[in-house]
Amino acid sequence: MTVTTPAEIDGLDGDPRITAEYGARPIYDRYDYVIIGAGTSGSVVAGRLIEDTDASVLVIEAGGTDQSRAVLDPLTWFSANIGTERDWQFVAEPSAHVNGRALTLPMGRLVGGGSSINAMIWARGHREDFDYWARVTGDDAWNYRNAVATYLRVEDFAGPADPVRRGSGGRIYVEPTPNASALANAFLEGCEAVGIPRFADANGVMMEGDGGAALANLRVKDGKRQNIPASYLWDHLGDPRLTVATGATVHRISIDRAKRATGVTVVIDGELRNITASTKIVLAAGAINTPKILMLSGIGRAQDLAPLGITIEADLQGVGQNFQDHILAAGCNWAFPDDNVQDPLNNGGEANFFWKSDSALDRPDLQPFVISYPYYTDTLQARHPAPPNGWAIAPGLVSPASRGQVRIASTDPEATPVVDAGFLQDPRDLEALTYCVDLCRDIGNSAPLRPFVKREVVPGPGRTGREKRDFARNSAWTYFHQSCTAKMGVDDMSVTDPRLNVYGIEGLCITDASVMPRVTTGNTMAPTVVIAERCADILTGKA
Repeated sequence: MTVTTPAEIDGLDGDPRITAEYGARPIYDRYDYVIIGAGTSGSVVAGRLIEDTDASVLVIEAGGTDQSRAVLDPLTWFSANIGTERDWQFVAEPSAHVNGRALTLPMGRLVGGGSSINAMIWARGHREDFDYWARVTGDDAWNYRNAVATYLRVEDFAGPADPVRRGSGGRIYVEPTPNASALANAFLEGCEAVGIPRFADANGVMMEGDGGAALANLRVKDGKRQNIPASYLWDHLGDPRLTVATGATVHRISIDRAKRATGVTVVIDGELRNITASTKIVLAAGAINTPKILMLSGIGRAQDLAPLGITIEADLQGVGQNFQDHILAAGCNWAFPDDNVQDPLNNGGEANFFWKSDSALDRPDLQPFVISYPYYTDTLQARHPAPPNGWAIAPGLVSPASRGQVRIASTDPEATPVVDAGFLQDPRDLEALTYCVDLCRDIGNSAPLRPFVKREVVPGPGRTGREKRDFARNSAWTYFHQSCTAKMGVDDMSVTDPRLNVYGIEGLCITDASVMPRVTTGNTMAPTVVIAERCADILTGKA
């Protein structure tokens, strides 16, 4: 397999006119709305505000353009973006629960955020995810029925017709993996061989019950990534009411004596600026930076902020707490036979399944992907070098019991937050992931996949229970689905109310994956769009 280097990819740009628009306008001192972050949720809210109101909108983005081929090429998403300037490059604290490893936590630092560097998977979530949100917030607006209504409105689904569940003609183009590889189809047959049913749509009826296997839904069109700005932001870049400031870093939110958020302190082109928001500040900086900005602004746990000399504006105990992420273990690996090497197609991860490690669970807790290239953590690679040509099934845990936290260690706005990710801290997660490893091995070694197997490289057969748990700890890695650090709800640990307004502070709302009370089942881009659409409806008076 020929691998294109990041330098080669960066030399092939997308539309330079879009990049030029990001920095085309002067930055004024006052706007109706200031949106912090041009990622998935920030792009949705900005686009909706421009469409549905006459407001002026400033979107502040720390990163740069999304018009590099590193972003637009679906197949190079991993090798060309993770660990580069398009990634915040966060790293969790070392933890004994993952054998002392410090796991990297990729998050997009560019226009589009995670939607610009992720695997382009459109996974809408399980019925129980949204009904749970409705229960814990006391607001039926968050239930599954209303989530489906949002999806019906925004989707343009190019797969099997399902007018009850899938939308057509909306702004968000979604397609089942096109021209899927022989490996991906054999993987689905392998799932059937171990009793996991196969479905035509990964986001239809399959996600209202016990799960199943399917080709992934992708945000790809005509061979190019469709990030969320492509659907919400690009068409409005010529509107003089919209300003997108890239390379701009927010230091803190300004709060007046009446406990109203009035503006932001931000560095733009090396200059520290104070910009006023006359109507609302929308915080959409992601599940690590959102609590960081809140804490630097005096919103958070008083016992943590006061020793740093930060004036307490709102003592909210939930800020930075409840950190959740999915685990995608890297992974169970096989070598291709010399006469049947398969090159990666599409995004390299074309098919997956959702399943339960325990039949008593209310929703699937497992989501492995087949990956058409070797997929290893550094720890496993050092012990079991990857073959020249190989493939993997990555065990995925998407309903974790473990919880972590995000905190700041200083008042320096440029300092990196401290993240205790909590991976595998709860013994139930280790048990579920170990079960998932065994299940993935059964699929990978099943009859439908034998034509693609020269040998199993890791973990291999005959391991004791202790060895299996050790493999799970050494292979555990993030799914890039950081969330839940500023949850909405009505209990003492809630940071926003069910309408996404920050408790105790007027004029400030949060609209990214931070507000999830519990992380959804599967990739989080699609549910984040649901959150942002709900926020836009609230801001525009439609809800």
